[in-house]
Amino acid sequence: MIKVKTYEQLTKDELYRMLKARQDVFVVEQNCPYPDIDETDLRSTFVILEEDDRHLASCRIFRKDSTTVQIGRMLTTLRSKGYGAQVLNQAVRAAFETGADTIYIEAQTYAVGFYEREGFTITSDEFLEDGIPHVCMELHCKRTDI
Repeated sequence: MIKVKTYEQLTKDELYRMLKARQDVFVVEQNCPYPDIDETDLRSTFVILEEDDRHLASCRIFRKDSTTVQIGRMLTTLRSKGYGAQVLNQAVRAAFETGADTIYIEAQTYAVGFYEREGFTITSDEFLEDGIPHVCMELHCKRTDI
């Protein structure tokens, strides 16, 4: 079941499962020690897909500026099941429901095709973030899409 919740609305168990999944994927699996838990979580809305108390996929949404919302920390714990696409689609809807004109992401380059399928386009050259190649991507709101 997909849930959309602010930080304050998360149960302690949902928060624990999400943070553990982020640690498992971003820090351990990608061998990238970095401070995943940051103050942005405190002002974010989270899109979480769980089943039987198992964390399957999630991301966070937060205001980047007055017209732009950023989606970040996108992950799936089970790949090739469509869970990431479900969460991303719901995150895009939730982001545009805030009145944002643009959604901004910093995508790991291996995942560019995943985001392009949702309509995102590359807006930067490749850059390294914590030693991992990324590109900036954006999706602009078509008000008829929401």
